[in-house]
Parts: sequence; structure tokens; C-alpha cells
Amino acid sequence: MRFLSAILLATALLTAPAFAQASRSEATSQSASSDGVLRLLPGDSVTEHTMTIGGRTIDYVATAGTLDLFAQDGSKAGAIFYTAYVAKNGATDRPLTFAFNGGPGAASAFLHLGLVGPRILDFGPDGDDGADAKLTDNALSWLDFTDLVLIDPIGTGWSRTARADDASKYYSVNADTESIAKAIALYVAHNNRSGSPKYLLGESYGGFRAAKVAGALKDSQGIIVSGAIMLSPLLEAQLMFNADQFALGAALEFPSLAAANMDRRNSFDEAQQRDAEKFALGDYLTTLAGPPPTGEAANAFYGKIAGMTGIPEDVVAKNRGFLGSAYAKRSGEGDGQVVSPYDAAFSTPDPYPESDYDRGDDAILDGFTRAYGGAFADYARNELAFKTEMTYSLLDSDVSRKWEWSGRGGGSRLQASVTDDIRQLLASNPKFRLLIAHGYSDLVTPYGVSRYVVDHLPTSLAGERVALKVYRGGHMFYTRADQRAAFTADAKAFFTVHSGSDPAD
Repeated sequence: MRFLSAILLATALLTAPAFAQASRSEATSQSASSDGVLRLLPGDSVTEHTMTIGGRTIDYVATAGTLDLFAQDGSKAGAIFYTAYVAKNGATDRPLTFAFNGGPGAASAFLHLGLVGPRILDFGPDGDDGADAKLTDNALSWLDFTDLVLIDPIGTGWSRTARADDASKYYSVNADTESIAKAIALYVAHNNRSGSPKYLLGESYGGFRAAKVAGALKDSQGIIVSGAIMLSPLLEAQLMFNADQFALGAALEFPSLAAANMDRRNSFDEAQQRDAEKFALGDYLTTLAGPPPTGEAANAFYGKIAGMTGIPEDVVAKNRGFLGSAYAKRSGEGDGQVVSPYDAAFSTPDPYPESDYDRGDDAILDGFTRAYGGAFADYARNELAFKTEMTYSLLDSDVSRKWEWSGRGGGSRLQASVTDDIRQLLASNPKFRLLIAHGYSDLVTPYGVSRYVVDHLPTSLAGERVALKVYRGGHMFYTRADQRAAFTADAKAFFTVHSGSDPAD
């Protein structure tokens, strides 16, 4: 499933549910009969913990709980599950980061147990063993330099509506944006954090969501965020979806195919990657945009593509250099292997080798990373004391299928864009900074698209305030321990530069 995105509301929401706000502890007067499945959610659980990062001991308070949403008639409409980690005795200006995943339909357990939380899921020495994955202390937790609040949108994690039929009312860019913005405002108010610098961290569609939520926080909640970190984000759908059908889209995807080919052969080289980027926006783009080459020119062109990507030359020639989904089963791994778009350097046995097309489950999204769901449910029950009989929904494809794209700026996923949102955030807040992070071999959200967007921002806006970092690996490159360490170091530097001091103090 490719991560999706859409367009946000800048004015009052007309079709989405109206929200009044209160915490669960303040809503005990609501009758159980009207709560539906929400009756399975316990009250907020607050526990105290200690961890060590870089030789420094951090005492922190963890809260696993929900923020209730109410309809205009006062009935409970839904509950948003969140987990907060707050350092004890932290400075009054300690940063506060709100994090969410994407999908749409993904819960925050990916970022929670994969990157930022105090505990992390270890997939073994090869990084792909979901069956025997183990929860361990995260020596690279972002709690080192920021307090954390991880949010699960309605339909994910333990976030639900009181009535099952109402859930789809939240499955749109507009309603999702408003509900997340209001949950953030509610948390800030209830925990007296209005004076803390506030940041957003979003992965994939969550990166798209971060831009939208930042605008909604400003416009409807009066909260100005200091910055955002977008991890493998969707920024411009028109440059990403159906990339094999037009020259620029194919050119922006090409460097990720070249990186994956080198990674598969354990020969990744930065200089060669720069050559692939130059070729992609040079000879490759101009040739694809014109008539197909012939004779020796064609042999040289298709041969160069084959050498850089590992896709057989005859397959490249057949597709006139537009590689599309040809990489999935033709990436030099031999018969019986299929490559994941979430990391084109990652291959597994093909469940349908007789087919020319990839039609099985994805080895990463539907494979070992699914263990994040069970691991988080166990962690919440046994370490955070949040005990419920409700199933934790890690990734709900039904949310994605029902997602509404209508909103300001367009009505389909191919029109989804946050370029204007980014420009407006940079223009309206001179202190706002943005860090975009990608994996080289990610074909779901290729880093070339984000580079194109960043390169076309006005210099007067971007300057030193926008940075793009690329790491070895795919969409969830943080499953690689060394790349997780590199990204965490860059994130800590981002917070340090932003605050003018070490946020760990």
C-alpha cells in the first residue's frame, strides 16, 4: 500500500464532526451506554521510569491515556489514544514533540518502538526477524533532547469512535487535521505546556499531516510550532504516483533504484550515487522526454540504465527506460525473488514466481514490521499499566480505502500537495525550521521528489531553515541501527540549533 495524502482546511470545517474537548478524567459523567466500544478503554495510566542515555540518567513520567472528543450535543464522539514521555525536573523551555505515523491508517507504534521512544523493538542481527523480535532499552531515545507525545489518529491504535459508523467521518484530510490539532491543543492546555517550544514529527503521510496540522494549530488553536521533522514524507503526489508514466517522475525515482542496486551488492558509494543523480536529471530525463533512441545510442542508453539499476537491459529497452514496477522482480536477484518498494535493496522469496507482476504481501510493511503492533500492546499493558481488551490496530487498510481527499487545493490523491503549506509556514513564522529525512532506496516516497521540492523553494524562505538528509535504507531506514543513530544525531542537532542550547539540559 502506497502511503497517501491530501489537502487541509484553512477555514471552519463544515462536513467533519464538531469537537468539544475534555480529558477522560473530566468526562466521567458520560453514560456507559453511549460510549460503545470506548467502555473498553481504561482511565489514564501514569507511571515513573528511569533510563540512561549517553551515560546520563533521565527520570521521566510516562502517561498512556486518551483525549476525548465530544459532539455538539454533548455525547462522546470518540477518544484519541496517546502516550507521553516527560522528563522529570526538565527545564521550563524543554522542547515538546508531537509524533504520528501516516498511512492513512497507521498507528504511532512504528515511530514509538522503532525510533524515538524509551524502548525499541530489536529485529535481530539481520534486522528482519519479526517472529523473535525483542523489546530493549533505546539508548538513542529522543527523550534525551525533547519530551514526547505520540498520537494515534482515529481508527488506529486504540483510538476509536463511540459509534462504529462514525469512524469514517474522521477519514479525510480535513477532519483528521482538525482532530489531531485539537488533541495537541488539549494536551498542551491540560499539562501547562503553552510555554514549551513545540515540534511535530511525522512519517510518510504523517509528514504530509505535519504540515497540515502546523497550519491548523496556528489558524484554529492559536499555537505556533517552532519546527517540524518529516520522515520519508509525501510532499507532492503528482511527482510521485504513476511516476513511470512521465519523464520527470521517472527521473526523480531513478536515484533510489541506483542506490538500491549498490546496497544489494554491498557496494554503496556516495560518489557513484551523485553520478546517478546527475544522470537522472540530465541525459536520462531528456532522453525519456524525447523520442526513443535507436541503434548504438539506444544500446548505450539502456545499457547504462541496466548497469546502474541491476534491471536486465532487455527489460529496460522494452520499457523505453521507464522502469515502473519492473524492479520488483527484475532487480538482479535472480528468479524467485521479489523486491519491496519500501526498501528496494530488500528482497524475499516470491510467493508467486509464475507471475510477471508483484501481487503478494509486501515483505516489509506486511512482514516483520507488523510485530510493532503486538509488541506495543504488550509494552503498554505490562510496562505502562494501560490494560484494555480492545485490539491495538497497527495498520488499518480500511482507513486508507475510505480516505476522503477533498479539501482546499484539490479533490484527489494525485493533487495532494503540501508545498504551499510549507511556503506559508516559512513565510508566516521566521523562526520555523524544517528537517526532511529520507532513505536512499525508498521507492514509496523517493527522496528525489523531496529534493525537487526543496530546491524549488524561494531562497528567501528556505535559506538555512530547511534541510534534507538522506540515509542508507528505505522508507523505515531507522530499522537499521547505524542509520537510526545517524538520524538521531541530526535530529538532536536540529533541536540544539533551534533552541540555541542543548535541549537535553
